[in-house]
Amino acid sequence: MEYTGSSYDGDYKNGRMEGKGKYEFPTETKYEGDMKDGMFHGKGTLFFPNGSKYDATWENGIAIEGKYTFADGLRYEEENWEYCDGYDRRFYTEICNGLKPAGRSQLTNRVPPRDIPEGCYDCGDGFYNPDTRVVVDYNHKFLRNADDDEDEWIRRTCRKGWDEIVGIKGRIPQSAA
Repeated sequence: MEYTGSSYDGDYKNGRMEGKGKYEFPTETKYEGDMKDGMFHGKGTLFFPNGSKYDATWENGIAIEGKYTFADGLRYEEENWEYCDGYDRRFYTEICNGLKPAGRSQLTNRVPPRDIPEGCYDCGDGFYNPDTRVVVDYNHKFLRNADDDEDEWIRRTCRKGWDEIVGIKGRIPQSAA
């Protein structure tokens, strides 16, 4: 594991991870639960660095059923999902705590919203600098280089670390008199 940057603390059988254990990936994602023959097997939970988690039943390293819980406590439900649909675009925190007064936008579910460095985007797992095309985590550690598709998606959909004045676009037709 020293070569992959992962670590394991738990039971072993015949030199393999087996029994109860805690496995940490180099990305700081952590697994706590049952292991068998070096794989996730039985009940176990993945804890993600952003505060979310995935409780699952595993078979030979594959999740066969599970529940995802977001960092704010909202549980994902595949059936009857009530949040961020075509009719109700409120965040879970707005549903729990009410809407902000008129004129104040809530652009993220995080309260207060994360400060984004000038010239960068918040791409969900870190900050993206379009000049260098590098994504760093929220502690400013390197995560990856963005390819063309990710660059386009981030620029089109993610929150910016600066304000833009939009104003009028296009030409206003003159009325015929």
